[in-house]
Amino acid sequence: MSLGVVVILICSGLLVGFTNTLAAGGSAISLTVFMALGLPPQIANGTNRVAIIMQNLSSTITFSGRGMMDWSGGLKLGIPAIVGSIVGSQIASTISDTVFQWCLAVVMVSVLVFMLAGNRILGRSGGELNRVRWVHYVCFFLIGLYTGYIYVGSGYLVLLTTLGLLHLDIVKSNVLKNFILLLSVSFSLVVFVLNGQVDWMYGLIHGVGNVVGAYVASRYAIGWGIKFLRWFVVVVVLICLADVLHLISIREFVMGVIA
Repeated sequence: MSLGVVVILICSGLLVGFTNTLAAGGSAISLTVFMALGLPPQIANGTNRVAIIMQNLSSTITFSGRGMMDWSGGLKLGIPAIVGSIVGSQIASTISDTVFQWCLAVVMVSVLVFMLAGNRILGRSGGELNRVRWVHYVCFFLIGLYTGYIYVGSGYLVLLTTLGLLHLDIVKSNVLKNFILLLSVSFSLVVFVLNGQVDWMYGLIHGVGNVVGAYVASRYAIGWGIKFLRWFVVVVVLICLADVLHLISIREFVMGVIA
C-alpha cells in the first residue's frame, strides 16, 4: 500500500467520521473511495463497517462523558436494529447495484425534503425518550435490515424516526443514532467477516481518520446548534444525491487525487 493511498484513506476518514457523527451519509464517500481503490462492492460494503464501528464507538464515549447518552432508550431501540442488521447482512452477499442506487436515492430525497420542509419538528427543543411502542420496534428492525444490507443513509433513517416518531430534537437524535448504529453494525460486521468480505488493512487505516473526525464532531461541532446541524445535513445530502444521480463523480475526484 503506497503512502498516497494511506493519506487518502485517512483524509476521507476524517470527513466521513465528522459527517456521520453530526448527520449521516458519509459512507457514500467511504464506499466510493474503497471501490475507486480497487475493492469489489461486497468487500467495500463489509470493510466500511470497520471504520463505522470505530467512529461510533468514539462518538458514543464522548457523548457519554458529557452526560448526553440515554443508555436505556438506546438499548431498547438497538435490540431490534441488531436483529434486522444480521438478516440484512446475510442478504448483502448478493448486492444489486441497481437496488443500491434506488435505495440510496429514495433515502436521500426523503431526508432532503424533510430537512427543508420539517421546520416544526426540526425546531423542537428538548424531548425525552419515554414510552417505546411496538411501531418503534418495527421501524428500528427495518432500519437494522437496511443497515445490514447497504448501510449508506442509515443514519438518516434513524434521524427521521427519532425526530418524527419519538419527538426528540436533532441533537438528542444524533446522540442516540450513533449508539444504535454502533450496536447494529457491530453484529453485521461479524456476518461480513464470516463471509470473507472485509479488508482489515483498508478498514483500520480508514477508521483512524473516522475516529478523529468523530471526536471533533462530538466534542466540539455538536454544540454549534440545531441550525448548523440542519444545514450541514442538507449540504451533505445534496452532494451525495448529486453523486448518486451521476451529476458529479466522487470516484473521478478520488482517482484524480491518486493520479
